[in-house]
Amino acid sequence: MAVNTSAEAPLPVGQVSRLIGGWIDRLGAVWVEGQITQLSRRPGAGVVFLTLRDPSHDISVSVTCFRQVFEAVADVVSEGARVVVLAKPEWYAPRGQLSLRATEIRPVGVGELLVRLEQLKKSLTAEGLFAAERKKPLPFLPQLIGLVCGRASAAERDVLENARHRWPAVRFEVRNVAVQGVHAVPQVVQAVKELDAHDEVDVIVVARGGGSVEDLLPFSDEQVVRTVAGCRTPVVSAIGHEPDSPLLDLVADLRASTPTDAAKKVVPDVGEEYERVRWLQDRARRCLTAFLEREERGLAHALARPVIQDPHRMTDDRAKEVGDLTDRARRTLGHLLDRASSELAHTHARVVALSPAATLRRGYAVLQTPDGAVVREPADAPAGARLRARVSGGEFHVVRAAEGEDEGTGRAAATPEGER
Repeated sequence: MAVNTSAEAPLPVGQVSRLIGGWIDRLGAVWVEGQITQLSRRPGAGVVFLTLRDPSHDISVSVTCFRQVFEAVADVVSEGARVVVLAKPEWYAPRGQLSLRATEIRPVGVGELLVRLEQLKKSLTAEGLFAAERKKPLPFLPQLIGLVCGRASAAERDVLENARHRWPAVRFEVRNVAVQGVHAVPQVVQAVKELDAHDEVDVIVVARGGGSVEDLLPFSDEQVVRTVAGCRTPVVSAIGHEPDSPLLDLVADLRASTPTDAAKKVVPDVGEEYERVRWLQDRARRCLTAFLEREERGLAHALARPVIQDPHRMTDDRAKEVGDLTDRARRTLGHLLDRASSELAHTHARVVALSPAATLRRGYAVLQTPDGAVVREPADAPAGARLRARVSGGEFHVVRAAEGEDEGTGRAAATPEGER
């Protein structure tokens, strides 16, 4: 709606700014294409600020969006990238400034491809195809190497020449395939499967020279990635140059920055290995020499000990000690025997002195009843009792006389044995 104004009745700046804002608000969301020239992502801020420029007309406009909108394409969008933005125009009345509030950002051309690749990468990562524990170690010296590359390509020449220069006896099983275009994916998949099924192939190298992102797309194809992930043979990826990073690099058991680097990583250098063997031999010789010298010193030290210099010295000393102990034991035993003999003689003399036989030899006799009891009292032997009398020279029997008999002696009459 037109506004009636004149030099005598002008509109204030604030009102004009509000009118412009009203007109812009009635404009809905639009798709805008341009190049990002400035990008501000402040840590912790919920809004991202960027400037969108039209190179053909050298016009720029400020764009703001929420962080989650930009994070969806942050991996493939940076300053200088061309994008298509779905945004609604906004007018900031206090400053009279026009900006766009973006709700969606899409890369254009290569950026769009990179977004798709990033989505595929996240999906395959979630499946665990890129996990480190799935990587298989490469053999130290492969006898047969499978090589997947373009026909008569620089990548094939680099791998073959460098590998044979490092180890002349190495052998290759080469599969020439298309490395770009619509036929690349099926041919690469077929070649990898054939080499993986080959029993003599120890490692597979997939090699290609550098190129644009579009040229390297076959080596980020999901079918190629899944085929390599399912191989039982270790796979080396040597695609492009150092900055290039197709998805094949992530799923392969080893990534080489270039085809030449792949040859160096797969095949050991015969000269380096010879030097390593020579160094190990020298080290082993030094270790063995040091060991022998140490043992010789220990042996010399042991031989210098007195016990080794005069081995009989210890036995002679011990023999002397044994002889001394034997003599001492013999003397001690002799003293003990002499003392025991003397004590025995004294004991024997006392026994003899106290023995009844000695009393009998002095003229005494011992009377015993028939049951062997000693007669101590007259009552023990009644008149007429038959008794046994033991004297020093032997024994004989007597009979005690009756009361009044043999009054002259007052003793019982002895009757020789057998009279009564």
